[in-house]
Amino acid sequence: METAQRLAVDLPGLALKNPIIPASGTCGYGQQVAKNYDLNLLGSLVLKSTTLHARAGNPQPRVCETSAGWLNANGLQNVGVDAVVREKLPWLHRYYPDLPVIASAAGFSTAEYETVVEQLAAAPTVSAIELNVSCPNVKHGGLAMGTDPAVLEDLTRKVVRRAKGKPIYVKLTPNVTDIVPLAQAAERGGANGLTMVNTLTGLSINLRTRRPVLANVTGGLSGPALKTMALRMIHQVRSVSSLPIIGVGGIESAEDVLEFMMAGANAVEVGAASFHDPLACPRIAADLPLVMDRYGINKLTDLWEVRF
Repeated sequence: METAQRLAVDLPGLALKNPIIPASGTCGYGQQVAKNYDLNLLGSLVLKSTTLHARAGNPQPRVCETSAGWLNANGLQNVGVDAVVREKLPWLHRYYPDLPVIASAAGFSTAEYETVVEQLAAAPTVSAIELNVSCPNVKHGGLAMGTDPAVLEDLTRKVVRRAKGKPIYVKLTPNVTDIVPLAQAAERGGANGLTMVNTLTGLSINLRTRRPVLANVTGGLSGPALKTMALRMIHQVRSVSSLPIIGVGGIESAEDVLEFMMAGANAVEVGAASFHDPLACPRIAADLPLVMDRYGINKLTDLWEVRF
């Protein structure tokens, strides 16, 4: 069997040559990482989370390395949806016309999400939209939009109506007691797929200053520390839902990719690995056929049948 057939994955709106996707916030809008490698080596990429208006982000320092990953509190720094549609997407289409692009929508109210999704969906070069629901909801006491099943179901239903048929993948937060009701809420709201999981809230302290390392005090933890938790949550959701799942959380190798797919993921996003290895994504994609041979795996989609 040809390598292309072994690695290919088809998801709603996404015909992927391989399952490797740089996670939102780790590849900007593509221009920077394109200096390191050919983006056509990827299955897709997720743009930086985009809000209605441009945001400068949180005060510095907002990123630090930990013993098992990275903490970041970037504060949704982005150029705003108008600039994404007007400048960033045309650049990607010009240089990588065959690369499926996943936009990422964020907001601080349901109305803002609806507007952002509508504008992103109108762009012909957007293949799918990931919904970042870890943003604080200003109308619900600042709690993240994705922590309340009723709020999440309502939000998902409303943005799906604005998406003009573009698939919506809801990115679930792990900062909850039980992630299953949230996955079910997204499914009831009409989500076409799920991304699991976002970062886990963490804290790092500078012993000399006796202060938090990050100016924001807390940040989102990504990296190897998340892997086993992400695998467990994906397995839990796969047990109750047939929605496509894009797995994310601590993926550093082709072996990790296979674990995620055995747990129930249909594709994966690579995040923090790219911070210490800028070539992580193409390296993992290149390693996949070799590691599949080692474990007697003919094609990746065979792993979708694994259940335990």
